[in-house]
Amino acid sequence: MPAPARIVQEEVVGPTLGAQSIQQGLWSFAIAFVLLMIFMLVMYDFIPGMLANCALLINLFFTLGILASFQSALTMPGIAGIVLTLGTAVDANVLIYERIKEEMRSGKGIKQALQAGYSNAFSAIFDSNLTSLITGIILLVTGTGPIRGFATTWIIGILCSFFTAVFLTRIIYENRLKKDKWMNQKFYTSISKNLMQDKNVRFMGMYKKTFAIWGIAAIVFIGSFVTRGLSRSIDFTGGRNYVVALNKAVHVEDVRKSLSGAFINTIGENAGKPATTTVIAIGTDGKTIRVSTNYNIESNDPLEDDKAETLLYQALRKGNFVSQTNVDSFKNPDIREGGSIISSAKVGPSVAKDITNGAIISVILALVFIFVYILIRFRNVGFSVGSIVALAFDTLIVVGFYSLCYGWIGFSLEIDQTFIGAILTVIGYSINDKVVVFDRIRENFRLHPKQDVQTLFNDSINQTLARTINTSASTMIVLLAIFILGGDSIRSFSFAMILGVFFGTLSSIFIASPVAYLVLGRRIKNGQGEKSEE
Repeated sequence: MPAPARIVQEEVVGPTLGAQSIQQGLWSFAIAFVLLMIFMLVMYDFIPGMLANCALLINLFFTLGILASFQSALTMPGIAGIVLTLGTAVDANVLIYERIKEEMRSGKGIKQALQAGYSNAFSAIFDSNLTSLITGIILLVTGTGPIRGFATTWIIGILCSFFTAVFLTRIIYENRLKKDKWMNQKFYTSISKNLMQDKNVRFMGMYKKTFAIWGIAAIVFIGSFVTRGLSRSIDFTGGRNYVVALNKAVHVEDVRKSLSGAFINTIGENAGKPATTTVIAIGTDGKTIRVSTNYNIESNDPLEDDKAETLLYQALRKGNFVSQTNVDSFKNPDIREGGSIISSAKVGPSVAKDITNGAIISVILALVFIFVYILIRFRNVGFSVGSIVALAFDTLIVVGFYSLCYGWIGFSLEIDQTFIGAILTVIGYSINDKVVVFDRIRENFRLHPKQDVQTLFNDSINQTLARTINTSASTMIVLLAIFILGGDSIRSFSFAMILGVFFGTLSSIFIASPVAYLVLGRRIKNGQGEKSEE
């Protein structure tokens, strides 16, 4: 039975653009790595810092080796996955070192503190890595193209970092201590010695005020959804993307005026109506733009693709933005002089619908699996409810910023497949922080079963503040390196992650923990007759 072939998605990328993306990705990777090494030295002294840095190098070696054995193509999202792995890999070292510092402050010697630090930090590291792994697997299964590349490198990095941080570094420390070396080693410097120590902030006593602030933010963002909506890319609407090099530096507004009314649909239900067309600047030189349009996207006729490129050429030539003498030269990405199309991509309406459905399903799956895992692992619905409520707010805030800020911020805030990958990564990262706090709360419940619930929650959060700040800071260093140096192809992703890390850290303290406290406090009060302050 003969069946006609129908192109649902195609992409053409010029070699110069690809080389530039690789160079930017490698620069961001190198600088992020150096900054992380400096950070660990500044926070944990020379020997512990260098040992953690060596673990990062071995982690990188294993990750790249496994990717090479799979013959994986290293794409820009793949490079971002490796760079993000550096940030999350530091988390395990920070957890262990902070726990060792606690044990040493309690009066234990270096050998006992080291053994207790690794043992007590293991459950938090295991849980946080496993929740990230769940998110990475969902990305791998439900994602397409660049998202799967990112997920693959992230999963490999998670597994390698768990091995290097928990196993390899411990072997080295135990070997040295058995020979009575490093006996006077401290896991802090003058900068970090008293960082966030002996704090007694009553977080649970301020939940009503913080809930009100989060509620107001939610109302603002929901209002933005209703009034402004989202800037959806062609991944979700179907259409054509053209990255164009112009013959001179221009203002984007001038290009928008020239392209206004240039694309008029001639087929389908929108025949006779202007196509949706957007123009954004790429880079800072003023000579590179990206044009997106859904002109005649319902047609699969290759002639329509030629028509769209011809209409683009005519409009830009009329506005004196390109000086090519013919459209064929304009379409050739190797001929840059006078302006040309650097890259083009096309997504048909059917694949756009599939991507939309897949994105919604992947986010829902991530939340469901995390809820179930937290419930099984912590055996209390309070922790699961607190996690999911906080993760829902994290997602709302990141998406809300993209709704509120698109159109006036200096880079693209379109919702595309990469953005969905960022949302799921935010969920995976954010749950890490919540698991660490909840793990300490669970531990304190075992150690102090009769302690007042509110006091126990406050103590647990205060005890993990140093770890929370150091982990967030190390991850933020990586993300800022990607954001500033990683290029426009990954900037939207890194911006979403920056928002996610910042607000995910806050939500661990001001949403997840108070919600879990309210649920747990009432359950204990009703089930055991104990009173808990509110």
